[in-house]
Amino acid sequence: MVSKVTKAVIPAAGLGTRFLPATKAQPKEMLPIVDKPTIQYVVEEAVEAGLEDILIITGRGKRAVEDHFDRTLELEHFLRSKGKAQELEVVEAVTRLARIHYIRQGEALGLGHAVLMAKDHVGSDPCVVLLGDDISEPAYSAAKAMVSAFEQYGTSILAVQPVAENEVNRYGIVAGEDIGNGAIKVTDLVEKPSVSEAPSNLAIIGRYLLTPAIFPCLEQTRPDHRGEIQLTDGLRLLLEQEDMHAILYNGQRWDVGQVDGFITATIDWAMRRPELKKTLLRYMRRVLENNL
Repeated sequence: MVSKVTKAVIPAAGLGTRFLPATKAQPKEMLPIVDKPTIQYVVEEAVEAGLEDILIITGRGKRAVEDHFDRTLELEHFLRSKGKAQELEVVEAVTRLARIHYIRQGEALGLGHAVLMAKDHVGSDPCVVLLGDDISEPAYSAAKAMVSAFEQYGTSILAVQPVAENEVNRYGIVAGEDIGNGAIKVTDLVEKPSVSEAPSNLAIIGRYLLTPAIFPCLEQTRPDHRGEIQLTDGLRLLLEQEDMHAILYNGQRWDVGQVDGFITATIDWAMRRPELKKTLLRYMRRVLENNL
């Protein structure tokens, strides 16, 4: 019988150097997409997929992440006293999203090392790893699709999406056999390959459903030339021991770990807000007219 997936791991210990100086004194995960911090979108995706036991891997200077999901009694009292019921509900809803736990990654030793930090919390259960710099379309939840695929295949599941040839060196790339219905039986994985070395153009989009067998594989994974343990290298070891599948993600996603992706996400999500859309469209028309 396939174990039910209830646990999520969100690595959030990165330094966010692409966004300096904005991230000098605040976590990149707290940079807002419109008026909601990036990491909240990720937590909400996990909850929507039924993953209500969430472990966030943090690091030095990430206290704001913990504070965001905690109660702020002074703010709640102020909003209540001023009769701001709508704002109060928004603030309180954040604290009710899920059971959120935290552990610190003392040193930035790679994504694989960050996932390995979750070993004791996850134990013998499968878990979904969601990277905080990828946001997926809520109507086409990548996490929910992976949980569904796990119920069918009972293996680790990777969410993948085709990328342009000149972008393969930004992602972990998979190769495999198309087995129909958007599923792929994985045969190989390469971390950030050159165009000539890439086995395909199918990029892992920052969503992984992993069996507990990943943890001994990560413990055996040798650090790369930068001294980091890469999750993709651990997955290659796991692939030697058990089957692995990937699913094609057909929804929209935003790579908010890149400045251009972050800006695009902000515009797209603002356009989803009726109270902002009209003003934003008017402004964009004016910008286009002045620059064409």
